[in-house]
This record gives sequence, structure tokens and C-alpha cells, in this order.
Amino acid sequence: MIRIMRQIVFDTETTGLDPSDGHRLVELAGVEVINRTLTGRHLHLYVNPGRDSDPEALAVHGLTTEFLSDYPDFKNVASQVVEFIEGAEVIIHNAPFDLKFMDAEFARCGLQPFTSYCEKVTDSLVFARELHPGKRNNLDALCERYGISNAHRTLHGALLDSELLADVWLAMTRGQESLMMASYEDGAGDSNSTVRFSSVDFSVLPIVRATEQELQEHQQYLDALAKANGEPALWNKLAN
Repeated sequence: MIRIMRQIVFDTETTGLDPSDGHRLVELAGVEVINRTLTGRHLHLYVNPGRDSDPEALAVHGLTTEFLSDYPDFKNVASQVVEFIEGAEVIIHNAPFDLKFMDAEFARCGLQPFTSYCEKVTDSLVFARELHPGKRNNLDALCERYGISNAHRTLHGALLDSELLADVWLAMTRGQESLMMASYEDGAGDSNSTVRFSSVDFSVLPIVRATEQELQEHQQYLDALAKANGEPALWNKLAN
């Protein structure tokens, strides 16, 4: 069976910059991507941090203490987060920031670190810096670079940012997994399962042509086959 690739593009908003200073999560979201296709499935949670946001953080996300007071604290939603990310590759822009908050919240609940529940974490900011060295690689800059509209992004929001990042990630990595195949089965053990290619962007696939020496070696191999079988190889028959 061909392996299904499940990814979660993830983002958080917080009351401040550092959980060691008592700052907490106020919002988190993730969108699901399977075999490079957004499935429409997502997780989006507001969290009551039990404290005010710093003015600088509030200016970024706009989630007031009064608004958040109607939502549960993190321990009441932790199981939903674990279930959603479990076994997936999680893609986060500037992952160390989000991970330190997630790890702090998990620790308060007696849970293992975030990376214990997912297959791996990929930092899309690191990837973008390697791909575009010396350029701005924040989410707004990447949206502009890849022609992804973010005109509706007046404030940071975890769900909107994860949706935008998913589009950016798929654009940045286009062509890397173009030949990936996925299997789909009607039921376990069904021998009539169908296998199809995921959407392939052929425009980004390189054309590799055989060298003259390789062509000669190929012809020698075909000649040897013809001699052994007493008739021309099928390749030559089709070519003629």
C-alpha cells in the first residue's frame, strides 16, 4: 500500500512573548493537508489564558480578556489538540516560538512535549530562508512573493494564518512530491483498491535526456537481448 502523507499546518496566538514570564496561549489552529491537498478539516480553538495580554500582543491579535473569558482553559481542550496532530508532520512558521508555548501548556496538563505526539515538526521559516536567502520571509512577504491574497488579514488570527501558510507551503514546495502516489481502498483487504497519482505540476519537472554514451550502451543491451531471443527486442519493434 502507498503511504498517505498527512500534514497539519499550525499556528498560535499568545498573551506575550515568553511562557517563562507567565504568558499563555489565547488561540490555536491547524489545517489538514493530505497528499498535498487541503482537506477542509481543521481545528480552531480560543483559550482562556486567565490573564491579560500584553498591549503589544493585543495589538497583533485583538483578542481581549473579556472575549476570551467565555472560553475554556487549555487543559479542557488539550486532548483535542493531541488527537488532531497525532502522527502527522506539523508545519509551523518560526516553530520554536509556538513550540515553547505548546510545551508549557502540555506540561501544565501532565502531557509530554508537543513533538511526542506528531511524526515531526517542520519549520517553514527555516525552509523559506534557505529558499530565499537575504529576503524577507515573514508570512505577509511570502504571500506577496507567491501571489497569495492576504488582503483580508488586518489582524493576526491562528486559523487565517494557518490557512495562508498552508497555501504558501504548497507553493514553496511545489514539485518536490509531484510523483507521490496515494492509494484509496473501499475497505480493508479489498484487492480491487485503486491507485492514482496526486495532481502533478508537470511544468516544474526537469527534463533529463540520455547522453550519447548512455544511448550507445542501451542499444548494445537491446542487441544482446535480440541475439539471445533470436528476434528484435520489443523496444526496437515499437521504435520502428
